[in-house]
Amino acid sequence: MTTAPVLDREEYIEQAYFFRVFRDRLADNLSSQDILTRVHEELLSTTRLPYAVQFLATELKHTGLLGSGFAKLPHYFTAFQAYVINQAESVTSRFPMPTALLVLEREAAYKAEKPTRPGLFVYQFETIARNRLGYLDGFGAIAADPIYDANWRAYINALPRQVGDVDFCDLVYLRSELHTMEQRRTNPGFEPRSPSIFGEKEGKIAKASRGRDPLYLFAALQRQLGYPEIPRFRERDDAKTKIDVILTKLRELEMRIKLTEGELRGNIDLSQFGKPDLLKDDD
Repeated sequence: MTTAPVLDREEYIEQAYFFRVFRDRLADNLSSQDILTRVHEELLSTTRLPYAVQFLATELKHTGLLGSGFAKLPHYFTAFQAYVINQAESVTSRFPMPTALLVLEREAAYKAEKPTRPGLFVYQFETIARNRLGYLDGFGAIAADPIYDANWRAYINALPRQVGDVDFCDLVYLRSELHTMEQRRTNPGFEPRSPSIFGEKEGKIAKASRGRDPLYLFAALQRQLGYPEIPRFRERDDAKTKIDVILTKLRELEMRIKLTEGELRGNIDLSQFGKPDLLKDDD
């Protein structure tokens, strides 16, 4: 499976800007198609993001979905980014698109600075857990992020069998440098079965949080170590918000109906939806 490489810092800066502008303009009741058609002109032309956005625009025009566009550019967007957008577009999900875009905005901003593997993982894990996006597929998407090495991927892929049976604080503490240090105080020859992937500080915070709600652990890691915070939206229940949601859904349905009618008439030119040359795989 082709996976996205770790990108240059300027790519993540532009991604964070793109996700923020996209979210802001959706709030102004602009359609996703209109936003994507224009926003690529604002993005730094020395990055690959403008070409990726143009591809997203044509994919949205063809399928009515954004997530499929992210998934078809695995050499640029990560599996986690595609998964988050797919979940927001799912008809059975209560995960709104503005929240999804803010999740990806903060993730890109974190990657643009000095991200750590523990920091990114905890952010992605909390996103999956708090928004009930599904552990099995969600962890698979997280593990595919190119920032993680083999030890991290093995740890993440094992989580679906452990979450729910083992306290998350223990899942952090037992794989921390602190746990190894404490074991060696009484047994100098102690060697962990699996290498430590969390640092001593993470281990201390996790140990202090054992037996408590994991949300306290997430909050402590954010306060103490500067881990990124996931967005917490309180769903509005006023009449205007409900009308805006209905109008958005109607626009999406209208687009999908037009696409279906075009396919039935046989007048959709699929050749226009090819990938831009600069985003194609090297092989």
